[in-house]
Amino acid sequence: MTDPEKPGLRAPLQAIRGTHDILPAEARRWQAAEAVCKSHFELYGYREIRTPVFEPTELFVKGTGETSDIVTKEMYTFTDKSGRSLTLRPEYTPSIARAILEHRLDLRPEPLRFYYIGPMFRYDKPQKGRYRQFHQADVEVFGEADPAVDAELIEMAGSLLEKLGVEDVEILVNSVGCPDCRPAYSHALREKAEASRDEYCADCRRRIELNPLRLFDCKVERCGELSRGLPLVSDFLCPACAENFAEVRRRLDACGLRYRVEPRLVRGIDYYTRTTFEIVNSSAGRQNAILGGGRYDNLMKTYGGPDIPATGFAMGMERLLEAARLEIKPENFVFIAYLGEEAKNRAAWLARIFRSGGVECLLEFKDRGLKAQLSRAARLGASFAAIVGQDEVRNGRLVVKDLSTGSQFDEPVAWLEKEGEAEAALRRLFSKSSRPDFWPPAKEAKP
Repeated sequence: MTDPEKPGLRAPLQAIRGTHDILPAEARRWQAAEAVCKSHFELYGYREIRTPVFEPTELFVKGTGETSDIVTKEMYTFTDKSGRSLTLRPEYTPSIARAILEHRLDLRPEPLRFYYIGPMFRYDKPQKGRYRQFHQADVEVFGEADPAVDAELIEMAGSLLEKLGVEDVEILVNSVGCPDCRPAYSHALREKAEASRDEYCADCRRRIELNPLRLFDCKVERCGELSRGLPLVSDFLCPACAENFAEVRRRLDACGLRYRVEPRLVRGIDYYTRTTFEIVNSSAGRQNAILGGGRYDNLMKTYGGPDIPATGFAMGMERLLEAARLEIKPENFVFIAYLGEEAKNRAAWLARIFRSGGVECLLEFKDRGLKAQLSRAARLGASFAAIVGQDEVRNGRLVVKDLSTGSQFDEPVAWLEKEGEAEAALRRLFSKSSRPDFWPPAKEAKP
């Protein structure tokens, strides 16, 4: 790759447009958010599942819908060396359905409650908080048709955002009906939209023919104005769907959740039925949806599988991290500084002692003086510096410097060399510092 402005010079390699690097400092925030998500999902009985990052193309075409924007415009599809069409996953639910069918998870006693956190891929215009390789936390429930499950999902999502410190959130709920009542609604939408066809964008003119429910998804301002005059799905729900949606709302009321019925809330994927919901950040502008989901009771039958109802949601991690207020623990580690070859060997041995006790330590094998190493330890934010110089080796002492106070304290190395005494010696050593709790507590002996 040649730089056109500097003939003969190679331009620096860069990440592909629509992707981005998550550097170590930022990765700390990701790890913190992911840890909260995982522990929260586990509280509700969900278990992690991991599936391949690419699947047969027909899996997404059949499940997501041939006319969906995802399938027609956004999938990363390629042909492998055997001539088979494969696709980087644009969403996660079809992969879960495939895993259930392939491994017959529906015949096992464990609940079909899964979660996953990882990358998805869609060719879309990159925007703030939206990338072509993006990350989602997905939650899926299969085999439970009761509307109470939908309400519990919404409650779980809301309480998760509260844990993550996301403020100014609003819960939106709706029902998109079922295959019995939706055809009449789709016909009414198409009929109304046809009267203003020329005023819609090109995508929406195509949607009028293929799936008019997606007219509500368009982000073009004029299309949004026109959609506000379209019929509402609530006027077309069959009695069963109307009662189902009423029960979802009763359950949400019983939880004390504040929500708003949004009759224009639809999902852009064919498999959704009945309940749909979103949680939005009301202070984030137009691209404000943090998570969205709903019910997809007919998905498994689409793949020729058994009649297993399902519901779930997906949460964009990039947008979540923009809105979350996470408390990131400060760096808490020991920097080991050494001088000389003998001290280097002692430092490596000492690092193993620290790590075996569960304490993070950094030992860099670079030719620096002690002063330079101590300066680097402070710059990196280490809590302590363990000093192994020639004097320390000769005197058989371990010297530790408390970088927050500048005080130093030591302990005979002989204690560290005694079998079973190292951990107690190090705990005694750090008890002299400003952080007496730095060393992990002693493990209780097993009975």
